[in-house]
Amino acid sequence: MLHNFLSNNRGELAARCRIKVGNRPGRSATEAQLQNGIPLFLDQLIRTLRVEQSPQRHNSELISGPAGGGVALSEVSVSAAQHGKDLLALGLTVDQVVHDYGDLCQAITDLAVERDAPFEVDEFRTLNRCLDNAISDAVTEFSYQRDGLNAARSSDESNQQMGFFAHELRNLLGTASLAFAAVKAGNLSLTGATGSVLERSLVGMDRLITNSIQDVRSIEQTEALDAFSLAGFIQEIDAAAALSARMYGCSFRVLPVDADLALSGTRDLLIAAVANLLQNGFKFTAPGTEVLLTAYAQGDRILIDVKDHCGGLPAGVANSMFLPFSQAGTNRTGIGLGLTISRQTVVSNNGTLTVHNLEGIGCVFTISLPRHRMPS
Repeated sequence: MLHNFLSNNRGELAARCRIKVGNRPGRSATEAQLQNGIPLFLDQLIRTLRVEQSPQRHNSELISGPAGGGVALSEVSVSAAQHGKDLLALGLTVDQVVHDYGDLCQAITDLAVERDAPFEVDEFRTLNRCLDNAISDAVTEFSYQRDGLNAARSSDESNQQMGFFAHELRNLLGTASLAFAAVKAGNLSLTGATGSVLERSLVGMDRLITNSIQDVRSIEQTEALDAFSLAGFIQEIDAAAALSARMYGCSFRVLPVDADLALSGTRDLLIAAVANLLQNGFKFTAPGTEVLLTAYAQGDRILIDVKDHCGGLPAGVANSMFLPFSQAGTNRTGIGLGLTISRQTVVSNNGTLTVHNLEGIGCVFTISLPRHRMPS
């Protein structure tokens, strides 16, 4: 089996990846960064393959994420994002992020050929899925952090432009004031040389201000929203939701949230939107099963997932369940507005609310909102 081959040859594969990394121009890393990058991913890949050979194969998504590019919090997504961030800190480019995981894939393939090791098609599918998810999360975080650095540089440039504006305006105003004082003190005519200096200074100030106003108008103005900690936001939801879960006879679990993440929006309304999704989950999940709440970053977005065990959605329901008064299940308590209100609230905060059907298991509601940078 592939996981046995990877376990038995873990050291060799890691060594081959280090050699490939060392041979790339400009690529270097500390031992800690090497250990937390590809070797950690290799361990996660081995565990994923082992779980998929067990009766709980669906739990492999908690380690390495779903197939098809679905967004979900997993161990691979967290470590890959950190790997992308580390490579940016080393001053590398985005193609180096892809190369790191490509090195491992090549090392596995080469060693398998050398050892004549046979593998199942499903095992290679799992390998490709893990690599695809890791590359996606690493590149996404790399791009987000890079854009943040660019935004900081842009801010510095804006400050320089503001300094230039203030400096030039002060010079023009100083010249105009001196010219005006000379005209007033000497009772001079404004048609003379001193009057010309005053006129040129006033025209210069007018031009400088006009150009600055045009620059400001060219920037899209957006409504300022409150910024707040994602971890604190989820913690506030957790306490009330746990009480509701007990009332419905199901369990409720919240995965840890990165303390450095933040978002912006109308906090109270967003709390109500998530609470509506959780109430919906408690209402329809099978007795004794779990409703899971996760919150994490994906590039420049904050994702909040509510996963239940309702058994999956009937055909066509996903397209209509956010409409007002829509009630597809047998439990008709309520008036069918919770999901509608949640979506409208999320949209008003520049976000989206979608549902993903897990056939035979349940469904996952995902809120996507703009990620906010925590002040450094």
